Amino acid sequence: MAAGTCPRSPFFTLSAASAPTVRCSHPRYRLRFGRPKLSHDFSPEEEMHALVLSGDHWHPTKVVRDGLEPLTAKGFSFDWIEDARDWTPERMAEYSTVILSKANNTSESIDDEWMTPGVETAFLEYVSRGKSLLVLHSGSAGYKETPTLRALMGGVFESHPKQCPVTVEPRAGHPLAAGAEPFTAVDEHYMMAFDNKAADVFMTTRSEHGEQPGGWTRMEGKGRVCMLTPGHNVEVWLESSYQTLLENALGWCAGS
Repeated sequence: MAAGTCPRSPFFTLSAASAPTVRCSHPRYRLRFGRPKLSHDFSPEEEMHALVLSGDHWHPTKVVRDGLEPLTAKGFSFDWIEDARDWTPERMAEYSTVILSKANNTSESIDDEWMTPGVETAFLEYVSRGKSLLVLHSGSAGYKETPTLRALMGGVFESHPKQCPVTVEPRAGHPLAAGAEPFTAVDEHYMMAFDNKAADVFMTTRSEHGEQPGGWTRMEGKGRVCMLTPGHNVEVWLESSYQTLLENALGWCAGS
């Protein structure tokens, strides 16, 4: 197995013909932004508190950690929950943004689902009160039967074909795509159930299996939700354009 890659998930696979076309202690995470590449700037003294939930059977936390590591050179720092049993609504409430990069498994070694109706409601209330949820790759997987969280996200993962070259295409002129160029990398091409057609799509993904919405934003109450679907392999995260997209997404979640 190549360095930085993960085992391929058994979540449903598609042929080209069947694939649809778009339809511990926990100190607070403080981000000090300089001048983000967005149309709406905000103060260098602006702070954002965030928490990363990661690690499931098919997606090791190491990929997410390595993928976010370059952002620490820009003043970003991260707190982590890898075992969902360590999550509580009270802990989540300490942060202004939660990053969900975790399928519906308790941990890498425990396959039990963790997203109960009560947890779903806590996420909905968290965002509705004015905070932000950033969903990355596997954070959209395994949640088809969680109606409250699914509606909050605006859509969920349905399936993917075998890993293949996937072209990520940021939408020219969109603030969340500012500074990001199209790129192609080997990845799982996520086929999404895109439920909320009113969501603002700022990025698409394309492969021999078709085209999909790859990044979108939506508002929920006073809060914000952002989705980015690429990222099974660390090489995708480390693409300079994807680093820019991650930075832009965090800036948008901060309210810029």
